[in-house]
Amino acid sequence: MSEQQRPHRPIRSFVLREGRLTPGQQRAFDTLWPTWGVEYAQMPLDFAELFGNDNPVFVEIGFGNGESLADMARRHPERNYLGIEVHGPGVGHLLLKLEESGCTNVRVARHDAIEVLDHMIPAASLSGVYLFFPDPWHKKRHHKRRILQRSFLDKIARALKPGGFFHAATDWEHYAEHMMDVLSSDAQRFENRAGPGNYTPRPDDRPLTKFEQRGHRLGHGVWDLIFTRRR
Repeated sequence: MSEQQRPHRPIRSFVLREGRLTPGQQRAFDTLWPTWGVEYAQMPLDFAELFGNDNPVFVEIGFGNGESLADMARRHPERNYLGIEVHGPGVGHLLLKLEESGCTNVRVARHDAIEVLDHMIPAASLSGVYLFFPDPWHKKRHHKRRILQRSFLDKIARALKPGGFFHAATDWEHYAEHMMDVLSSDAQRFENRAGPGNYTPRPDDRPLTKFEQRGHRLGHGVWDLIFTRRR
């Protein structure tokens, strides 16, 4: 097969290294997934049908172990949340947290976020998108793997309602600078809530994780960026 005939493989922002599920996480998939899980399909979701109400919808991309998402959902029952994560143990952990809290305003998709954005999120349907502590891919040769690129921003712009926001956070200063450059370069569609070139102090809406608390004790910085979709 020639190079021209080879199918195009998109560059992934993640490497799928599946850890072993704990017995509890396996039980979560067996018994809780039917309640909170959303199967990937190449068709737009009907959020009113999915959640059973017309509350605003917020998406967290790459929620890790789901602690932040579960906390936000518990504190904001007036909002609906869709969490997207590819790693099974993290998804299982979140399902257990949702069972523990009894949250009914969360749904979970275990799939590549790019494909979910492309095929399952209706245009102008989201009130907010969160991207907390994505893999920084700190080596220069791996920068192309960073999820926050102009092509990704196009997908966010399509999915957000006018006035909706995109909130990113990272503990890698160079990645924060990259994020600021990408977001600021699209001033026609996005406005920096903190003013041009400024980072936002951590809002109360973003839970302080144990990972972040440890980083603060070690003197590590964290940078938040919140950009609003222009009307």
